[in-house]
Amino acid sequence: MDLKVSAQTVQSQAVRNLREAIISGLFQPGERLVEAEMCARLGVSRPSLREALRSLEAERLVVIVPNKGPHIPILTIEEANEIYDVRALLEGEAAALFATRASKEAIAIMKRSLADFDVATKNGDLGGEIETTRLFYDQLLSGCGNRIIEEMLSTLTARITFLRSKSMSQPGRAQKSSREMNAILKAIIAGNSEAAREAAISHVRLARKAATESFRINEGVKKVQQPRTRVKVSGTGRAAASVPRAVSRGD
Repeated sequence: MDLKVSAQTVQSQAVRNLREAIISGLFQPGERLVEAEMCARLGVSRPSLREALRSLEAERLVVIVPNKGPHIPILTIEEANEIYDVRALLEGEAAALFATRASKEAIAIMKRSLADFDVATKNGDLGGEIETTRLFYDQLLSGCGNRIIEEMLSTLTARITFLRSKSMSQPGRAQKSSREMNAILKAIIAGNSEAAREAAISHVRLARKAATESFRINEGVKKVQQPRTRVKVSGTGRAAASVPRAVSRGD
């Protein structure tokens, strides 16, 4: 996998490339990241790598253990359930608030995001599905009028993205997710706060169910060792291919 980044924005690209590689499943949960190897793959110095790893540690995508170095953390089903509980509470409230104050511009962006989501689903583009979902929720959270909700969920962004890739890896889940997000938007357009809250909470609960199934499947194959293929990360940081194993993907 070629993780090299251009010199102009070494720090940001190193963080972005590593983040997307971790989320895409390139590295195994519990795997140690060897500094010398990572520096060679990224084409950066040790200080730059360590800064990038500290940024990812703040996002809980990396754990730095004294005298052992950086590792990929293992997200347990218990921790995932706790994240879904928080999402249900905060996103439900955010949707209810947003329904009373959504601007025409925000609604237009959300409509485009959902249309693009459907195109990504038709093309089997998981990265596109995750990105358009992010754009949809960015409008909802930034426009809900409660900065604390937005700030709290922003600290979970990377782990939420990881879980989105998990749940949307389940057959037919993306199509269901589209219908659920459209239900949220329909309630928002109607100005119905309670319907928006219920739709947002329902969406999170169904995503949890799909992610739980993905965890169950992964548990069944986690002892099987398979060789990895080389995976290139483009200049935009996107993984160009996936590893041949049960890749963690979610909404």
